[in-house]
Amino acid sequence: MNNLNFGNARYQYYETICSGSPAGPGFPGTDAVHTHMTNTRLTDPEVLEFRYPVVLEDFHIRKGSGGKGQWNAGDGIRRTIRFLEKMDCTILSGHRRVRPFGLAGGEAGQIGENWARRQDGRLERLQGCDETVIDANEAVIIQTPTAGGYGTPK
Repeated sequence: MNNLNFGNARYQYYETICSGSPAGPGFPGTDAVHTHMTNTRLTDPEVLEFRYPVVLEDFHIRKGSGGKGQWNAGDGIRRTIRFLEKMDCTILSGHRRVRPFGLAGGEAGQIGENWARRQDGRLERLQGCDETVIDANEAVIIQTPTAGGYGTPK
């Protein structure tokens, strides 16, 4: 699960960020889907940028990132949001230290990573549960963990 919140005195926003689903006996995982909060979805980029002082710089599927196996897990994503105003930002996310395990000989998925990209270009690693202040023209980058594969890879 990947939860991102940001806001200031005027704006508040909360989103859950998708990743890939795990593989199972006889089926591969699915890329870039919610698996633990199936009644939610991300705000469309045009709506996000219209309603909030942010720019969605990047949002892509990390091809080949899911755990390998006879059936591969779904691929995760990378999402970069640049702020146009100073905002408080919090992240509540899992699998930042322990790789999601595979089953029946399937390989583990990848851990997730969180960063704040500062105005000088420096990347500051954020913990799985963290808070920071993002100034105007700085960004938050979320790379979601990926699920494990199923079955011994061929």
